[in-house]
Amino acid sequence: MQSKRERSEVRPRAGWMVMGKRGRPSALEVCRVLAVFLSLFPSVSLQCKILKCNSEFWASTSSSGPEEEFCTALRAYNSCVRRTARTCRGDLAYHSAQHGIEDLMSQHNCSKEGPTSQPRARTPLPPLAPPLLPDSQERSDGPEVCHYERSLPRNTSPPNYTHCGFFGDPHLRTFGDDFQTCKVEGAWPLIHNKYLSVQVTNTPVVPGSLATATSKLTIIFKNFQECVDQKMYHAETDELPAAFADGSKNGGDRHGANTLRVVEKVPGQHVEIQARYIGTTIVVRQVGRYLTFAVRMPEEVVNSVEEGDNQDLYLCLHGCPANQRIDFRNFRGAEAHSAGRTRGGAGASGFTYQSAKAKCKERLPVEDLYFQSCVFDLLSSGDINFTMAAYYAFEDVKMLHSNSNRYHIFENDAFMNNAAERGKDLLPLLLINLLAVCLWIECCTVQL
Repeated sequence: MQSKRERSEVRPRAGWMVMGKRGRPSALEVCRVLAVFLSLFPSVSLQCKILKCNSEFWASTSSSGPEEEFCTALRAYNSCVRRTARTCRGDLAYHSAQHGIEDLMSQHNCSKEGPTSQPRARTPLPPLAPPLLPDSQERSDGPEVCHYERSLPRNTSPPNYTHCGFFGDPHLRTFGDDFQTCKVEGAWPLIHNKYLSVQVTNTPVVPGSLATATSKLTIIFKNFQECVDQKMYHAETDELPAAFADGSKNGGDRHGANTLRVVEKVPGQHVEIQARYIGTTIVVRQVGRYLTFAVRMPEEVVNSVEEGDNQDLYLCLHGCPANQRIDFRNFRGAEAHSAGRTRGGAGASGFTYQSAKAKCKERLPVEDLYFQSCVFDLLSSGDINFTMAAYYAFEDVKMLHSNSNRYHIFENDAFMNNAAERGKDLLPLLLINLLAVCLWIECCTVQL
């Protein structure tokens, strides 16, 4: 059995494609992953044509052929991707394609110089076959290294599990139990470590408003030893799949494949992803037109960052950037002032502060920050579904958080956390000022 130290030293390769030192997939398998990944971003194809490059390459490599022909197709693909650089440079799909090409060229010893003529299209392979065994006849869950708690050294204390949630307008509860309301329009990373990456895309709820909510979610589980193949889960509005992007419901063909599973709880509304090999549970829901995300993860996994990787932008770890945060109290004051000037006291959302409180009280009797986030969302959007988003977010906390005394977070707690953060930043400045005062007093004493 591997020790915890040995396990933590397994370093997947950089990039979204082919991340793992063992069990390298064939070129065709990598192409499948790349094709599925890029095809899930149709908006990209309208802007930077990356999907067109991918389609041409996939058509030419959908069946086996001479190695040199594959390299020719790969060089053509590389040229096509490079031509999209100007319009696609900030796009996740573009960078994923770059990483995939580099890996494939290395695996097949392809020279970057050589013919790049457009290859002949071949008849595509039939769709991937479903798993051979139904859920009731699944294989054993594999070696102990594929069970996080079993793989830990004996006589060690139980792991410390942490929780992160993202829901509503959107509201973020970080792994450190900091609660924030953010703007974060567009694509933002929630989690990125050695084992998995999570990215959300937030779109405006009401045109011209700062209110945004999550319309897309992508989770990539990276290759891990003999346990799981790389898998991707992608959800968006009105599409909450009960399987990974390749149609499978587990981690692939390895011995510990069933330590990664997608479980559909409520069709189209509630999916749970269990990654027992890293002690992690993820809950994805669609409430109204938007998605919510919640995760339970061991602290060791949370902090298993790549060497030299800058984690400042990953929201679950450090929260939203200061310029993306919204203050509840300032918003309430502005809404109350606006509502007072409209007929009947209701703002543009159709809710007054008091009517929003009454509606949220039906589901969230304790006036904590989940309750306040519900009120905020009703005032900013008028969408009654945000009441249920806050309710389910709190239900997920009760299921995933390891400390029942910290389920609720109150406004004073959040204020004290923010004050503590500001205090840490001010401490060096205070010490410098104190030193300056002491030197000034000493100088004055000498002169006297």
